[in-house]
Amino acid sequence: MNKTILIIEDDPDINNMLSTLLKRNGYDTVSAFSGTEGLLVHGSNIDLILLDLMLPGKNGDEIIKELKAAKNVPVIVMSAIHDISKKVDLFVLGADDYITKPFHNDELLARIAVRLRSSNSEPASDKLSYKNIELDRSSFTALCCGKDMELSKHEFELLALLMKNPSRTCTKSMIYDTVWDYENSADDNTLNVHISKLRKKLKECDPDCDYIETVWGVGYRMKK
Repeated sequence: MNKTILIIEDDPDINNMLSTLLKRNGYDTVSAFSGTEGLLVHGSNIDLILLDLMLPGKNGDEIIKELKAAKNVPVIVMSAIHDISKKVDLFVLGADDYITKPFHNDELLARIAVRLRSSNSEPASDKLSYKNIELDRSSFTALCCGKDMELSKHEFELLALLMKNPSRTCTKSMIYDTVWDYENSADDNTLNVHISKLRKKLKECDPDCDYIETVWGVGYRMKK
């Protein structure tokens, strides 16, 4: 059965675009154009909510708790606000994730997939595998072709993120938010250094295979 996503966005063009994008990727959608309407249509059939902050009537941050009380499903906030303190406030209110407008469609789809997996009743496996790479998050171990890889915390989390989304491009903003957890120290140079180190360590274990692919201007993904 397809997952159903509630889109609460007052701009008709953006709402329709999101609905079309999600339906093309196998989701069912319900659209609302105000906070009040969103609360009215939110029910047992909803699996995730995309919530715009700037809504007529009740703003997005005013209805997060009410949406969670009606049915506790993942809420991904969409906004052009870049202020870190505002993002932190939203997480305190109950938001599960935050994506900054304008966003790349692949990033939104990847965040949706991650949140739906994490909300599933089945516990997620600590073990990840891709080609000749094996990661165990519980023991913080990484193997490539059976050889131990000595990875820093950020290198490990970066590789884990890419492996969890092998068919999608992980955008730079998604990587910063997930791997560096909104730290101000994360920038393009930091990310490039970590990718370079990861590629070198993978190449040392498996000289005949390239694992990480650059998507210029967007981010990185596992090479097929």
